[in-house]
Amino acid sequence: MPAPLPTGPLVTRDTLAAGLAELGVRPGETLLVHSSLSSLGWVNGGPISVVAALLDVLGPDGTLVVPAQSGDLSDPALWGDPPVPNAWWETIRATRPGYDPATTPTRGVGIVPETVRTWPGARRSAHPQTSFAALGRRAAEVVAVHARDCRLGEHSPLAALERLDARVLLLGTGYDTCTCFHLAEYRIPSPLVAVGRPGPAGWETPTEVSITSERFDELGHDFERDRPADRPVVRGMIGAAGARLFPLPDAVAYAERWLEVHRPRTEEL
Repeated sequence: MPAPLPTGPLVTRDTLAAGLAELGVRPGETLLVHSSLSSLGWVNGGPISVVAALLDVLGPDGTLVVPAQSGDLSDPALWGDPPVPNAWWETIRATRPGYDPATTPTRGVGIVPETVRTWPGARRSAHPQTSFAALGRRAAEVVAVHARDCRLGEHSPLAALERLDARVLLLGTGYDTCTCFHLAEYRIPSPLVAVGRPGPAGWETPTEVSITSERFDELGHDFERDRPADRPVVRGMIGAAGARLFPLPDAVAYAERWLEVHRPRTEEL
């Protein structure tokens, strides 16, 4: 039996660029993108066309930023997708290759970030688990500081993006993917946890702020609802994907207030 034909819509680099421009993405801006390729429809050229369209709209003075996380550089005792036998844990810890910004692949963030990571001229930040990759005029500035004991806080690219008045584009994804909300977690009382991972000198367990995306969908809903009329979350469709565009500093400031009230956290998760 022949495979069924795709239902589309058929999406191209040009139609993506037109949709992004219509949504309000501006030449020269700095844009943090969370994306789902499969949500867009049938994309001719796949992730290459998506990245190219974003760069087309941002232009030579713009900067494209994506999460380039490598969550598999973590303690195998916590793995669940898929888990590994307990008897393997110590060997995995002893032999797991450490982080290399040039070669460590992304994991769990989709194919578009992996495409950005490997794009000519891409820069990547130094954190072994929660790095960001960037392309464009301010790429080096965005990823310059990323302390090994600061996953998504003041010494990470998120803080640089806040200073640069970046905007966030959710392209076929929900607020549960919105990494900038984590910056707010570093600014409210939060527990600390030991984070196991391979390091330059073997297995290490640095202390980090505990982070979680729990209730981020609810937080995002309230953020969108409470926006002033002259600064709304801009919503639209690009291909078959729902898209949202909003200022990153506004989202972080709102999340700080919201999390203190709705998700008090006084003990280790």
